[in-house]
Amino acid sequence: MNYRFTLALGLLLMAGATPSLRAQETAPKPTIDKRYEAEIKTLATRPAVKAAFQTFMELEPQTKQDLIMLTEIPAPPFKEQVRAKKYAEMLKEAGADSVWIDEVSNVIAKRKGRTGKKTVMVEAHLDTVFPEGTDVKVKQKGDTLYAPGVGDDTRGLVSLVAVLKGMEKAKIETDADVLFVGTVGEEGLGDLRGMKHLFRKGGPKVDSYIGVDGSGIDEIVHRGLGSHRYRITFKGPGGHSYGAFGIVNPHSALGKAIYYFTAEADKFTRQGIRTTYSVSVIGGGTSVNAIPYESWMEIDMRSESPERLNGIDALLQAAVQKALKEENGLKRSGPDLTVDVKKIGDRPSGTIAATLPLVQRAAAASTYLGGSPALDVSSTNANIPISLGVPAVTIGSGGKAGGAHSLQEWWLNDKGHLGLQQILLLLLAEAGLAK
Repeated sequence: MNYRFTLALGLLLMAGATPSLRAQETAPKPTIDKRYEAEIKTLATRPAVKAAFQTFMELEPQTKQDLIMLTEIPAPPFKEQVRAKKYAEMLKEAGADSVWIDEVSNVIAKRKGRTGKKTVMVEAHLDTVFPEGTDVKVKQKGDTLYAPGVGDDTRGLVSLVAVLKGMEKAKIETDADVLFVGTVGEEGLGDLRGMKHLFRKGGPKVDSYIGVDGSGIDEIVHRGLGSHRYRITFKGPGGHSYGAFGIVNPHSALGKAIYYFTAEADKFTRQGIRTTYSVSVIGGGTSVNAIPYESWMEIDMRSESPERLNGIDALLQAAVQKALKEENGLKRSGPDLTVDVKKIGDRPSGTIAATLPLVQRAAAASTYLGGSPALDVSSTNANIPISLGVPAVTIGSGGKAGGAHSLQEWWLNDKGHLGLQQILLLLLAEAGLAK
């Protein structure tokens, strides 16, 4: 099929494609309870924790080599298995008690706690957004590493390995069990499939979750930006543009659907909790002198409010059916037009209160390390536990990064060790030091 008509359009205004929304709206600063500041300070001054901090510094050359090596193992959507196998080896060598790869290729490493009455998961994602065949060779310019996926989220993966090594060398024992996890399917049409599998009914019990995705030590994601994504395809018999004139035209229906949807969605999104929409890709048709037999579009809609997300979804469904009815009403011959509405993405939304211990501890750890914590909303693996009421945050892995989801992606080790320290402090505050 010739998809010359295909256009990658950011057609309508408002789809957040970046990990953070801070460029579009100011993230609020948290109010931190002094008891959590005291807790983090006490943890950070423990001799074993100080020893782990020193280990992170000593490990920096090896952590850099790990980052280069793992980045250069491609992990395109739905094809993360080779990287998963290597990552499992890395976690085992770092000292995990047991390591396994589950049915969907998530890597899970368990470090047993003294009592194991609680389980804390710390996680980064294995996949990148880049398709198979992308050149992922790491290039270094000065102190900066350049490669697709080097920051998002390969740096997160090697951060977990370094934290585990630091805990092992410093002989830090937690009260709770800790799961170090590398997940599949975080990006794009992966639709958080790895995390959905982990938090399925009958999956491992998790009491709190710490996601590592992004850079720096400031951003604390405690609100899940939900999304609904659809591929909508209008189908007709197709025919010659002159000889078959009068039959239904899928392109006409698609155009009407876009118009009706955007007209109503524009009004809907001008008030209330921020809700966005984008007709992102359209395609179909074979030739300028042929009535197409199909016309399709892919649409992304987002909101941190489940009610608002369902509301804009309903507007889309109504627009599609209105367009279908009108186009069929115009036909002069032939069969009716049909439409296939396929949901290709469903990320749940939700919020974890800023007053919960996990969020407070994340903010306190950032502050202790000299950061300026800001509470944020984003679409990450944390969406799943947040939607299920499990305390969950996503924090950065330290350093500086840019160009995410582009071939010019980069990561710079500018105080990258602070990211490891924040992960460790938050992990220990949640898991508890064994007595």
